[in-house]
Amino acid sequence: MKTLCSLLCSAMVLALSSSPALSQDVPPASNNKVKYSPYPEESYPNSVYFGDTHLHTSYSTDAGMIGNTLGPDEAYRFARGEKVTSSTGLPVKLGRPLDFLVVADHSENLGLAPAILESNQELLKNAWGRMVSDLVKKGDVESVIKAFDEWQVVLNKRDDPLKEQTTLAADMWKRITAAADQYNEPGLFTAFIGFEWTAQPVGANMHRNVIFRDGRNKADQIVPISSYDTDDSEELWAWMAAYEEKTGGKVLAIPHGGNLSNGLMFDDVTLTTKKPLDQKYAEQRMRWEPLYEVTQIKGDAETHPALSTRDEFADFETWDRGSFGPNPKTPDMLPREYARAAYKRGLKYEAALGTNPFKFGMVGSTDSHTSLATTEENNFFGKVVLLEPTPDPIRFDEVISGRPGPDQAKMYARETSASGLAAVWARDNTRESLWDAMSRKEVYATTGTRLKVRIFAGYDFKKSDLVRSDFAKYGYETGVPMGGDLKHSDKAPSFLVRAIRDADGANLDRVQVIKGWLDANGVTHERIYDVALSDGRKIGRDGRGTKAVGNTVNVEEATYTNSIGAPFIEAFWSDPSFDPAQAGFYYVRVLEIPTPRWTTFDAKIFGVQRPEDVPATIQERAYTSPIWYTP
Repeated sequence: MKTLCSLLCSAMVLALSSSPALSQDVPPASNNKVKYSPYPEESYPNSVYFGDTHLHTSYSTDAGMIGNTLGPDEAYRFARGEKVTSSTGLPVKLGRPLDFLVVADHSENLGLAPAILESNQELLKNAWGRMVSDLVKKGDVESVIKAFDEWQVVLNKRDDPLKEQTTLAADMWKRITAAADQYNEPGLFTAFIGFEWTAQPVGANMHRNVIFRDGRNKADQIVPISSYDTDDSEELWAWMAAYEEKTGGKVLAIPHGGNLSNGLMFDDVTLTTKKPLDQKYAEQRMRWEPLYEVTQIKGDAETHPALSTRDEFADFETWDRGSFGPNPKTPDMLPREYARAAYKRGLKYEAALGTNPFKFGMVGSTDSHTSLATTEENNFFGKVVLLEPTPDPIRFDEVISGRPGPDQAKMYARETSASGLAAVWARDNTRESLWDAMSRKEVYATTGTRLKVRIFAGYDFKKSDLVRSDFAKYGYETGVPMGGDLKHSDKAPSFLVRAIRDADGANLDRVQVIKGWLDANGVTHERIYDVALSDGRKIGRDGRGTKAVGNTVNVEEATYTNSIGAPFIEAFWSDPSFDPAQAGFYYVRVLEIPTPRWTTFDAKIFGVQRPEDVPATIQERAYTSPIWYTP
């Protein structure tokens, strides 16, 4: 047997003999080598990364002016897994670090609160700036509230009082981009540069988060557009196009909060001109907005129980009453506010225009204004600093949105959700790899947990493919992943689905396929198929499970057990009602078993009464981006 020394000596001789100076009489080493490692040439996405594309810090005026003292530095440190002190003085840390983060501060008067605190001279040159600064510096609650109200007045009028202070906006933006570059560590943690454009016509939520693929060398060449400039998304897209033309960079936008848009998010007419949507609009929207934030603190927007009447899981963290303006919510607005309904209407537009304006992938994120991206139910730090953990009734009872008038027009703090996360299938944890995955829609949304979901669709899959050792490689070679498009075929498509629970979380209840399609008469339909159930439960002839998974939650103790459900579920499914002439979409919804809601954890931790008008338990879930079929 060769000794270690003899092996090392042999390796040294081989290396020396292969060098240019000593190898005249020796054949090239490559002739004697064979490929062994299969991975250097692989390029398909092999990892899923979890992060938040929508977090606010003290640089957002509606955060910094109402108590948030943590800037981008603390936000990134927290997301990377460090312990920080919250604005209310509480030590806080994530159970596990995130893989990526977008600090998406509002571009409207970006950095106003930090500028006040540091007595920024550029701010103080402005009469309005000096006025709000003097109010804040008084230090009493009434004066601070008055300063914030003064800002709300100019914001609602869309009259920027600091429009002449261009160097102030540019300086604050460069601080944000510098922090992103400082904390960005390719391969370990991705810090994206981004901002939120906060369009709110007549109080309707039309917000977008703008995310750059680039570093500060390109992003610093511009100052973010704001709703002072325009409330119209088409003008936002023009600004994005100008950025790319000027810098050679890349940028995309993610709309959110359609459930608070009063029917405008997925409307049938353009915002400003009120013209019916046309092909150019559809192409532009999908060029710049490939994704939609379907779940966050202000509720879940996959579907609504009034729209999906046969979906027993549709009424989940529903925010459908309040808005930020004077107009009440009416039932006719709902189809233009929720993702599933938009997907169905998109099929009709595809047939009429040749382009689908609502062909977006789905992600989740927080929209937290505390600088803390917390999505665990037992570690939820609320929407704003005022609502950070406390036994004070304000934690549950503060009005978050709604019109003056009856309670049914308001939404309360206890109704906020500890949601959500964006899950991205990519090759590497870098800005470029993650952004490219977002652009091609190979993403999914979770309501806060880190359950792993992977799907492929194609025409040649078999049930035995579920157990292949090269599952992912074969999936990409033979079919398309989430966010993809199936080519026309007379064969019914088949799906391979794998779902794995969060390693520190709850077992899985079921895997479902949500199908939508357009029939020959131009009418859209939807149907839910339970394609795999845990605990040996059976699926009926109608494609639905006949028995619920059960519930192990002890509400008083805020505990549950994984004695039900399954840690891993896989499914092979072929569409039994496929018609090759009908356009359609398919996405997967994965449900966990019931677990305690954050309000239940709070009641136990603080020894307070649990609010009875919100669920004591929830079933966390994931929504994949669809796969579309076009005849």
